[in-house]
Amino acid sequence: MERLRSLSRLLPRRTLCVLAQGLTPGTRPVASCGRVAQVLGRIRAAPLCGPRRPPVAGETHRFRSSDVSQATLASVAPVFTVTKFDKQGKVTSFEKKKTDLYQELGLQARDLRFQHVMSITTRNNRIIMRMEYLKAVITPECLLILDYRNLNLEQWLFRELPSQLAGEGQLVTYPLPFEFRAIEALLQYWISTLQGKLGVLQPLILETLEALVDPKHSSVDRSKLHILLQNGKSLSELETDIKIFKESILEILDEEELLEELCVSKWSDPQVFEKSSAGIDHAEEMELLLENYYRLAEDLSNAARELRVLIDDSQSIIFINLDSHRNVMMRLNLQLTMGTFSLSLFGLMGVAFGMNLESSLEEDHRVFWLITGIMFMGSGLIWRRLLSFLGRQLEAPLPPVMASLPKKTLQADRSMEMKHSFRPDGLSRSVLTNR
Repeated sequence: MERLRSLSRLLPRRTLCVLAQGLTPGTRPVASCGRVAQVLGRIRAAPLCGPRRPPVAGETHRFRSSDVSQATLASVAPVFTVTKFDKQGKVTSFEKKKTDLYQELGLQARDLRFQHVMSITTRNNRIIMRMEYLKAVITPECLLILDYRNLNLEQWLFRELPSQLAGEGQLVTYPLPFEFRAIEALLQYWISTLQGKLGVLQPLILETLEALVDPKHSSVDRSKLHILLQNGKSLSELETDIKIFKESILEILDEEELLEELCVSKWSDPQVFEKSSAGIDHAEEMELLLENYYRLAEDLSNAARELRVLIDDSQSIIFINLDSHRNVMMRLNLQLTMGTFSLSLFGLMGVAFGMNLESSLEEDHRVFWLITGIMFMGSGLIWRRLLSFLGRQLEAPLPPVMASLPKKTLQADRSMEMKHSFRPDGLSRSVLTNR
């Protein structure tokens, strides 16, 4: 017994268990092995293997810490507010953690990050779409809208979208699989949102431009300029949204593999695959659908570009008016400067007579009026002369005169061209040489 206890202290626990179960080869009979197992069982019931070495930090609690960390990460995982739409248009709303959601959908955690502002991607036979604040996951059976609260989407989500998915709306893809209706409904909503933004901005911009460019108003209203600046910023944001939307669709149209991957029902339902192989090409239908909305986005982009051109032209007109007003003020300032120079030039005569020096001219009363008249007349003549010189310098230069050709020469050239056009090459050359 003492030997077995010493043996239990020297050998590791796994080896003792193997010996107790009779798995190691031995020379003793089976009965002795059973006795050893009983003894080892008693020893195990006591403090395990006698005194043990002190635990090393980070070794004994390794598994407990990992379990605690996993529980902590699961508790802080973000929670999505999910709205589910099935093929019949039935709506169910619930909350689910991100970890549970991507595991249920067969996706990775990075697939539900929604990093890009506008994206249409496929992962594991799932379509992941994001259009700014609208986040959606499309499967062959249902449509999931994530985090729709506080976005003013209730009217569209619960009134229009269910009927569209059930086939009661105005979608052209109703005979096609479910993902076509879901994609078209989302694209239609986003295009209508962009059109609504443009419809709000367009009359405001046109009204502001009309007030600024009105020739009745000589001065520019600063409040109108401030409104135009704000509308211009909103128009720039709208142009950016339309551009990103077009680029995301064009990226899919350029890749045939992406078009095939968007047809998720084709790869999950054998009947749909047979229909696609036999008659209707779903990839081609998806391409036509995306091209349709790409053209709509192109029309919106052209309308926004026209507004931008109008704003730029109006700004040019405003700058021209401001330049003309500034030129008028500068010219007036220059004219007054010339008048001041003329007065100061002939005012030297008055300065000379104003000194405290006596002369024989002070006694004659007519000299005062004579000197004053000379001063005013001389100043007026010099000012007039300077103004005429300024007018000649500010006149726009005339365009160079082009030397006009005589009528006979023009008629001769026309007759020569007519003969050259109606005759063959040999005759035309002979006619030219004779002339």
